[in-house]
Amino acid sequence: QVQLVESGGGLVQAGESLRLSCVASGSTRSVSAMGWYRQAPGKQRELVATITSGGVSNYADSVKGRFTISRDNAKNTVYLQMNSVKPEDTDVYYCNANMRIPGLPNTIPYWGKGTLVTVTV
Repeated sequence: QVQLVESGGGLVQAGESLRLSCVASGSTRSVSAMGWYRQAPGKQRELVATITSGGVSNYADSVKGRFTISRDNAKNTVYLQMNSVKPEDTDVYYCNANMRIPGLPNTIPYWGKGTLVTVTV
């Protein structure tokens, strides 16, 4: 199993920056892709950004050019640098890690408990 703990959320003004961190523990050697998702009350969880173990990243169109995902495999940590934040970025942000299953192409997703980001005008 993999445990994920997010940090770095908080209150920020529009246009400012914030960095989220997520530390993985447990069976971290089996972790492949990691990512950040966000969810507002009553809405579906949506992808923000993902990054493979090799460092290939993918972003939602809404955050391209503003957010950067990075990963430190030695520290089992994934980051989300959020620049030029907007009020519509207000959400609970969840860290995701996918654990490989030996001999199978599938992975098991794990989630953190989330960290709230609030962007004020």
